[in-house]
Amino acid sequence: MEKRDYYEVLGVAKNASDSEIKSAYRKKAVQYHPDKNPGDKEAEEKFKEAAEAYDVLSNPEKRKRYDQFGHAGMSGGGFGGGGMNMEDIFSHFGDIFGGHFGDIFGGGFGRGRSQGPRVRKGADLRVKVKLTLAEIANGVEKKIKVKKYVACTNCNGSGSKDNTTETCSTCHGSGRVTRVQQTILGQMQTQSECPTCGGMGKIIKNKCPHCTGEGIVRGEEVISIKIPAGVMEGMQLSVPGKGNAARMGGINGDLLVVIEEEAHSDLIRDENDLIYNLLLDLPTAVLGGTVEIPTVDGRVKVKIEKGTQPGKVLRLRNKGLPDVNRYGVGDLLVNISVYIPENVSTDERKMFEKMQDSPNMKPSSSAAKNFFNRFRHMFE
Repeated sequence: MEKRDYYEVLGVAKNASDSEIKSAYRKKAVQYHPDKNPGDKEAEEKFKEAAEAYDVLSNPEKRKRYDQFGHAGMSGGGFGGGGMNMEDIFSHFGDIFGGHFGDIFGGGFGRGRSQGPRVRKGADLRVKVKLTLAEIANGVEKKIKVKKYVACTNCNGSGSKDNTTETCSTCHGSGRVTRVQQTILGQMQTQSECPTCGGMGKIIKNKCPHCTGEGIVRGEEVISIKIPAGVMEGMQLSVPGKGNAARMGGINGDLLVVIEEEAHSDLIRDENDLIYNLLLDLPTAVLGGTVEIPTVDGRVKVKIEKGTQPGKVLRLRNKGLPDVNRYGVGDLLVNISVYIPENVSTDERKMFEKMQDSPNMKPSSSAAKNFFNRFRHMFE
């Protein structure tokens, strides 16, 4: 099923401010919250969809990438890509509701999720992948070896030697501590992460000797990355769950893939179009003929009409690059120049001198006018 536009999901304009986006997400989350719609799968999906939209539009870097490349720029990233579950949504975005969803309904609604122990998330990784024009034109699957933190195999990422933990005595397993302060407005109650257990709600009794209780160790992984056709230099794709492993059995971070383009020996990229500068010899420009030019898929033959003028542009439809959002395929533009030899033999000189007297070799006033009109911008 094709994803909806994120701005449409939240019901905001493309130039919406951060506060407008936050407010719109708050309303959607309240409307489709699973505790308010028990057993309603459609409401749950809309809840996740709104969280995915907010994840992107509330992040300036992700929003800029989305505005430029659409969903392809996310590469399936975000919650909808399967990188996070419902608990992760509450963990990441519960703060925009004042720390827990219960506050917005004035009761205990959703309070159990938000007040639970903290779910740790591993750090994201960023790698660069260099692509040829042919790979960009057709899409490609790349396998790369990434050095990163992985879950400790000795303790299965728990950090515990014998998989035993005890409830934190400071927060009593909630992962949060409550403080009451006296202010000029009266008593104010605030919640924060438990300093003793770091928000985990539990303390490891016997630490794993291999990871010293962290649950992660240095390692590496070979990761397969599917890159869609039409990506551009600087575009960033996201592979959910392939970043660093989190401490003590948390959620893996994401792998961010930055696209680099290898320069082509003959072709120049201009958005989805490709440009080739063709240098014709004088006889072919005058008499016409057939020449071969390169494309991303090999060489093709192109007919040159007789009397072809320098500066003429031939357009080969659909020989460019596909749009990353599947809005069509660009063209190959062939810019024609004519080679004028600097040195000629005696016989060639005589031939040109003879042609010099021919009226067909002299530009008419209308031809000269057309030429200068065509290239006026070059002389101004």
